[in-house]
Amino acid sequence: MKQQIHPPHTPIRNFGVQLSPTPRGARLARLLVTEQLRSWGLPSDPAAHVVAELAANAVTHGRVPGRDFRLLVYVVGDTLRIEVTDTRGDRRPQPRRLPSADAETGRGLVLVEALADRWGVLEGPSPRKTVWAELDLRPKPENSRFGATGCLPQGPQG
Repeated sequence: MKQQIHPPHTPIRNFGVQLSPTPRGARLARLLVTEQLRSWGLPSDPAAHVVAELAANAVTHGRVPGRDFRLLVYVVGDTLRIEVTDTRGDRRPQPRRLPSADAETGRGLVLVEALADRWGVLEGPSPRKTVWAELDLRPKPENSRFGATGCLPQGPQG
């Protein structure tokens, strides 16, 4: 008797949309991803914040009149990958140090770097570039994202 072995069925979860390079398009990117993650049974934070920052950057720094930006979100294994593609490949994102307290801009990539487990930039066919971020979906020890080591004293000191 010959047995057939069937690999476990893992659905491919992905979502992509092309949006106008306007503040409204950036807001819509965040709302759509929040809803998509909910439908997949995944938490929206911090992914929604990463999408908001990457979409805002595409609108602010990657805008070319008449050309949209593309948002792609997908899950591979235990990783959520977010990609935002715009048509300003000549303007690569440059992470900065934390801006001054009274600065109104300049925190986007600082936030992405703090929230994402990995991020980077891919050059696409000219004139495109894709800024991507990955979030591990496995639970992490509490406060690990913020550098806490659990070595603070607990209880009364004597």
